[in-house]
Amino acid sequence: MDFFEKIGETVTEKGKEVADKAKETAEIIRLKSQIATCEEVMKKNYLEIGKAYYREFGDIPEEAFAKQCRAIRNAENGVKELEEQIRQLKGL
Repeated sequence: MDFFEKIGETVTEKGKEVADKAKETAEIIRLKSQIATCEEVMKKNYLEIGKAYYREFGDIPEEAFAKQCRAIRNAENGVKELEEQIRQLKGL
């Protein structure tokens, strides 16, 4: 009987370890999900700040933002040119 009791105790201990590890893993997943949500909120707000800055100061940006504002302006012009090419191809 001693043998079976030890096996039972070992199985019980291992089962508890597995359950504890599963709880830990679930908690880590939950926390990482919350981190991802926070990062998404930050990303959205950074984007909104950037858009607001560009609308307000894109034509006269501070030197620290001049390169990015030029890149946005160039991309906007590129979009306009590409859209015009599409209109021409469609015969509009």
